[in-house]
Formats: sequence, structure tokens, C-alpha cells
Amino acid sequence: MTKKQMFNTLYWIAFLAVAIYFGYVKGWILSDFESLSPQQAYELLQKESNLTILDVRTPQEFKEEHIQGAILIPLQELNENLSQLQNVKGDKIIVYCHSGTRSVAASRILIKNGFSPVNVTGGISGWKNAGLKVVHD
Repeated sequence: MTKKQMFNTLYWIAFLAVAIYFGYVKGWILSDFESLSPQQAYELLQKESNLTILDVRTPQEFKEEHIQGAILIPLQELNENLSQLQNVKGDKIIVYCHSGTRSVAASRILIKNGFSPVNVTGGISGWKNAGLKVVHD
């Protein structure tokens, strides 16, 4: 194998690794939870009454704007605060963040601990882009 062929092979391996990592982080691959568009999540909220809305952003982000009725448990504090969700363990939990990456990580934590998360793709940014309302404190 020539140096050029080796470089090309290593390039494609690195490219594939980055693509797989990105797909995993975004929840496009190897996810065992449901993901919905903001509009689908909104419609689900209108149909079902026993849903919890979980915001996994920072307290500052939550204070600036959030989906009405959401509770805040920042992603970095989720593992230590799962007890706050014990009373809704059998119900669906709609999870969102700013753009959809932290909510994927949160959904993975929740599914591992026996919860039923539904990830909002695009996060609150996608929610607002779909014309859906947010609360400003």
C-alpha cells in the first residue's frame, strides 16, 4: 500500500468515525427512544394530559424562555435528580434543550433509568421556528 492509499484509507476511517459520532450525539443512530418534531410534540401535548415537559438547559436559558409547563433539570444535574421524576415514571416525558443535542443525552439517561422520554428534535429553537409559543420570565 502506498502512502497516498494509506492516507486516503485513514481519511475515510476518520470521516466515518466522525459521522457515526455525530449521528449518535444527534440521536439519529443507536437511539432507543422516540424523537418528534416540535409540531408533533405540540400535538401530543394537546392530546395527552399525563405528559411531563422536561427542559435540560441551564437555569439562565430557562429563565430567558421555556415551553409553558416545563420543569427544569439541567442535563449535568439529571442523574442526581431523577427522583424528581419518579411520580411520572410510567408516563411519557417530553425532553428538550436549545437545539436537540443535550436532550438526546438526557433521553439516553432517562431510558437507561426506566423512563419513557420523547426527544424534541431541534429543541426550543425548532419549537420557535415552528411558530409555537414560549414563556418569557
